Amino acid sequence: MQRILLVDDDDLSRGAVHKMLERSGYAVESTGAGQDAINRYRRDSVDLVITDLIMPDVDGLEIIQELRRVNPEVRILAISGGGRVDAEEYLSVARKFGAVEVLSKPFTGQDLKRAVEIALGNTAA
Repeated sequence: MQRILLVDDDDLSRGAVHKMLERSGYAVESTGAGQDAINRYRRDSVDLVITDLIMPDVDGLEIIQELRRVNPEVRILAISGGGRVDAEEYLSVARKFGAVEVLSKPFTGQDLKRAVEIALGNTAA
């Protein structure tokens, strides 16, 4: 079973995405704090990290940079609903920092499943 680490400071969003991923057959760990996510990944790497970009303690771009320092091959799916600028601008920067796939909020379960399959490199997507 492929393992995913989900990082999103929004409890409702994180809970919903966590459940969608579990229903799709993934083993999921989740956290609302960026530094916690980095520490967890250092202890026990996973197949995919899904991170929101706009978070208070350590934002998603910092997470991407740090995880790529830990493991340059880490597979990351960046998600964002935007903030001061449009979500697509944040997601574009996330790709430049090393996210292998991006997804704009709000998204459907089907959108999420497709993005996860692409990010994991599964050709069935």
